[in-house]
Amino acid sequence: MSKTIIGFCLKLLVVMSVVFSMHSLILYFLKLPLFANLIIPSYLINSILVTVIFIILFKLREKYNHLLGFIFMGSSFLKFAVFFIFFYPIFKEDGHISTLEATSFLVPYLVSLIIETFFLVKVLNNKI
Repeated sequence: MSKTIIGFCLKLLVVMSVVFSMHSLILYFLKLPLFANLIIPSYLINSILVTVIFIILFKLREKYNHLLGFIFMGSSFLKFAVFFIFFYPIFKEDGHISTLEATSFLVPYLVSLIIETFFLVKVLNNKI
């Protein structure tokens, strides 16, 4: 495995761990349920999807450099599809999606999206 992929995975792990800890601390201080609303699966699934997508994009960077942006957008669609297939039905069981349920998905999604975008920009600019 290349140094770039290992570096990406390590940075993703560190950032997602810090964000998860902060997210959990906020829930704790607000006296809200810590591990309800699928928070752990959300962080894990987002992290796994982003890692797999980054590895695929990195492997395709030379042969399909001109298509990486479109592949990246398609991968974002895939992540939302995973949300609607697995998380949405559970969140919607009571008839509405609460703020806690939404943030348990959106926080890890947005953080992983920012990290993924940052590294993809580097790949597209051939800086990795």
